[in-house]
Order: sequence, then C-alpha cells, then structure tokens
Amino acid sequence: MRKGTRFSVMIASSNSKFDQILTTLLPSDDYGPVEIKTSAGAARRALLDKDYDILIVNSPLKDENGVDLAVDIAKETNLSVLLLVDAQIFDEVSYIAERHGVLTLAKPTSRAVVTQSLRLMCATRNRLRKMERQAASFEEKIKEIKLINRAKLLLMEKKSLDEETAHKFIEKLAMDSRSSKGRVAEEILLRYKE
Repeated sequence: MRKGTRFSVMIASSNSKFDQILTTLLPSDDYGPVEIKTSAGAARRALLDKDYDILIVNSPLKDENGVDLAVDIAKETNLSVLLLVDAQIFDEVSYIAERHGVLTLAKPTSRAVVTQSLRLMCATRNRLRKMERQAASFEEKIKEIKLINRAKLLLMEKKSLDEETAHKFIEKLAMDSRSSKGRVAEEILLRYKE
C-alpha cells in the first residue's frame, strides 16, 4: 500500500485466536489504530464516539450474530465493512449483506483472501474519501451561493440596485479586498444587519 495513508480499523469479534491472526494481517504502516470489540453493543458504542475507515465483523459475536451490525453500519456510514461468516450460511447471509455494500467472506478462509479483501476495502475507502471531500466542497459552494444571493437581495432592497449591478458590486468588493465573494456577502449582511 502507499505510504502515508493509514486506515483505522475496528474488529468486532469474540474469538481471540481469530483476532491475533487478523492483526498480523494489519501492518501498522498501513492500518491504525486497530481496536477490537467483543460484542455488537460495544462496537456500536465505539462507532458513535469515533470514526473508523474499516469495520471487520467476525460472526457470531457475544450478543448477536454480527450480520445486523455489519448491515446497519454499512447503511448508516461510509465505512468499508467486511463480514466473515460460517460457510454453511454464507450464501444466505451474503445475499442479504452484499445488497447493502458489505463484503462477505466464508469461514474458514485464507490469509491471501483476507489480505486481498482488505486491499479492496482500502481502495473503496479511498474512493469514498474523495467523494466525501467533493461533496463537502459542493455543499460549501452551495452555502456560498445562498449567502451571495441573500446579500444581493439585501443590496437590491437597501441600495435600490438591480440584480446584475448588485452582483457586480459584490464581485468588485471581493476583488478590491482580495477576499472571496462569500466573505464579502457575509460582511454586507452584517453591515445591514439582516
């Protein structure tokens, strides 16, 4: 994996032998911090307090089978979720879980398959991070447009300007002050105490 990008991991598992093996597949250069929770309840509480990139659920857990945890987290967050289930129920569980974006593996599995799955999850998480940044940028742009429109309306009302002149007024103030149009719009709204 590329150096510098680390993925925080939560493992929900009540099998300490599995946990030991899995943590050897999570080198600290690429993954960290890695936290282990033995129940779905503990995992849910930790997920409320902290953001993670990857959730690995080793079914069953102490307080539930783990499928509900994996599906709920995949539906509610942008975490990459891996669910490991017994081979006897794999087809049934994977049909349900994969519809919600949960990567599902049958147990027993190999180190190579788990490592490949982790790399796939990291690639997916990187893509989601990029989309999250784009969405945040888009939301900021919409917020700025709304702010500018409110300032234009206020200028139209208070200074009897038409919309085009109000817009040019904001642009000119932004250029003259070497500030963004959004910042100028905020100042206009403050000046006229909207």
